Amino acid sequence: MSEFQLYFGLGKDHILDYVNGYDHILFVLALCAVYLVRDWKKILILVTAFTIGHSITLALATLEIISVKTELIEFLIPLTIFTTAVSNLFKKEETMGKKNIQINYVFALFFGLIHGMGFSNYLRALLGKSHSILSPLLAFNLGLEFGQIIVVTLFLIISYILVDWLKVHRRDWKMILSSAIAGIAFILIKDRIYF
Repeated sequence: MSEFQLYFGLGKDHILDYVNGYDHILFVLALCAVYLVRDWKKILILVTAFTIGHSITLALATLEIISVKTELIEFLIPLTIFTTAVSNLFKKEETMGKKNIQINYVFALFFGLIHGMGFSNYLRALLGKSHSILSPLLAFNLGLEFGQIIVVTLFLIISYILVDWLKVHRRDWKMILSSAIAGIAFILIKDRIYF
């Protein structure tokens, strides 16, 4: 197995680790909660914006150009989830397609910066004192992206079944999912309070 394959697998497994990585899964679900299968282009933009955001800080933190206390990042991550999920509760379906740049795109990019710093602690521990980090960093990012695509695909399948087949109202699905995510995020915020 090549070094690239190893770090790609580690990135994929890190995002799909529903025991230790569930906060990242929750964030991706919160971003996608207002969308359905027919909105796949918007979801692609979201996932790409999140990847760009976390790739920037993942690289900067792994290279030790920036440094933020782990405790602060661990507090900010559920705060990003909570903010995104609560904002979903106030979105109206009829205005979703009318804005060129939706607030979720901004959330994905900006909050991706915070999540990247969380990923960096894990990656830095894996790399140790390695001198060549470019290839592992790229492979890890691509693995994270692939993992996110798996999460989004599963979400879209469930949404399709519920909304298109079982005729659950889109608004109800969004409200239930976003409320559940906000509730879990609130508990995480309380458990990771930084002050």
